[in-house]
Amino acid sequence: MDAVLIMQMIMAAVLAAVIYSIIGIAPGTDETAVLAPVTLVLVLTGMEPIIILSFFISAIVAKKLTDSVPVAVAGIPGGVMSTPMVEHALVLKKHGLTDLSIRKMASGSVIGTTVAVPVSLILANALIPVSDVIKDYANPLFFFGAVFLALMTKNKILALASIIPFALLIQGLRHLYWGVGVVPEGTNVFISFFLGITIGPVILTLFELLNKDKRNSLQRFGKKDITYNKKNRYKGIPNPFKILTGKELLSSSFTSLIGSLTFIMSPVGITIFLGELFTSRIKDPVKKASRAISSMDGLTNAAYISGTLIPLIALGIPLSPMAIGPANALFNAPPVFTLEHNMHHVLSNADFIWATLIGAIVAIVITYFIIVKFSNQICAFIFTRIPHEAMLGLFFALVLLLAFMDAGWINIGGVLLIGMVAGVLHRWGINYGVQFMILYSAPWIISKLVG
Repeated sequence: MDAVLIMQMIMAAVLAAVIYSIIGIAPGTDETAVLAPVTLVLVLTGMEPIIILSFFISAIVAKKLTDSVPVAVAGIPGGVMSTPMVEHALVLKKHGLTDLSIRKMASGSVIGTTVAVPVSLILANALIPVSDVIKDYANPLFFFGAVFLALMTKNKILALASIIPFALLIQGLRHLYWGVGVVPEGTNVFISFFLGITIGPVILTLFELLNKDKRNSLQRFGKKDITYNKKNRYKGIPNPFKILTGKELLSSSFTSLIGSLTFIMSPVGITIFLGELFTSRIKDPVKKASRAISSMDGLTNAAYISGTLIPLIALGIPLSPMAIGPANALFNAPPVFTLEHNMHHVLSNADFIWATLIGAIVAIVITYFIIVKFSNQICAFIFTRIPHEAMLGLFFALVLLLAFMDAGWINIGGVLLIGMVAGVLHRWGINYGVQFMILYSAPWIISKLVG
């Protein structure tokens, strides 16, 4: 590895840290919707895989560091993974401790990253000897993964019942494309279907707005007043080991370790479970909220890093909610990457270590310092100057472009159909993990149904 390549990796990591610090603060920016399309575009451009991995690791660390800001300031989750922290952040806000809330969550993220990186690298290498056995059963594993994640949702029966119909929709569209000749028979349209699921809730909402009765029945809100505390600005160089108490450090480290080891499970479910478990006996509301948000933020960061690195290094197939969601382009982005030829096959163990360390360190150095010192100013700028709708519009347009590139004009209709169905399923409580697992296992499911 030469100095030029290392410099390119650092530049990519810096760019990701800046971009996703801004995106993370914007409220409601779902992790999969904002990470997957950008990563996919970078892969399809033919950029060096090690540079893309540095960019991606920096992006997820920066995104998880900054999505705590809208939670603390306005009680609005910056992404799906920050939703469980809203209740505890509002407790601190009620006590006038918004600035403390931001510092605790950001520090928890740093602890999560610090724990997850070495644990993920060690565990991934420990799984390499059995990787061939796991890959031999990849297709049924995707199906059982869909069943397992469905059982983890609140609406278990509904989630289980949706598996076969959704698989029929996906595989039915593929057979339609083969029949009309828009793609060669046997070629699975994947990327655009994946992105259709990713942005499904947005597609569903846009179609609902075309319904006059539905549009008129929507509740109207005035401008929301958000107050900032300008007095309690953090002085000195931020240090997570000083910001967190001893017990908060211990619980953040332990939940991060568990989050790394349970990489195959739903990060949201594990976050809620462990966050409540570690704080259930604390009576003081401020101490309870502080412990909860620091532990939860550490766990989510750890789950994202381990859920990417362990399947990528050990297996080369996406067998975690994170790998099958935001990180999917690192595994499967035809024609550049396929399940038989992706980063797992082209990067060495040293490459993974370098890319991970550079991405994580750059994001922490840049984003953590900025968030702790200037979170209020940044949040005020983004809330007033960067429309949330503009970001969603950009990603929606990118999805339509890639749909056209995948299978022409007919596929734009197909992606909109998948998006509407996926949006309804998501609204019913069937999370992305279940839907992505169905997408992967659809050919196997249908082959077994028809014998």
